[in-house]
Amino acid sequence: MRKGVLEYCILSILKGDDKYASEILDTLKDAKMLVVEGTIYPLLTRLKNAGLLSYRWEESSSGPPRKYYGLTETGKMFLKELDSTWDELRTAVNVVTNKKSK
Repeated sequence: MRKGVLEYCILSILKGDDKYASEILDTLKDAKMLVVEGTIYPLLTRLKNAGLLSYRWEESSSGPPRKYYGLTETGKMFLKELDSTWDELRTAVNVVTNKKSK
C-alpha cells in the first residue's frame, strides 16, 4: 500500500513542474514521508519505464548536470485516475472510521 501511495505522491509532485530527484525527496521529507534515495531512484525508473514519466538532462551551475523528471501525457491521465481513486478510498476509510471527510 505504501508503494502505491508513494507513486501517487511522486506523480502529484510532478504535476506542476519538472523536478530533479533531490527536489522530489525534499518535498516528501517536508511532508514527513520517510523516503531515502535508495527508494526513490528505482521508483522513478519504474515510473519512467511504465511510460508515466520522462526525463531530461539540464546543466547545473553548482555541479554536474541534473536529471529532471516530468509527467508524460499518459502520466497525466494516470494521475487523474489516481486522484479519483484516492478520493473514493479516503471517503470509504472516513466512513468506516467514522471521521468526517474534508
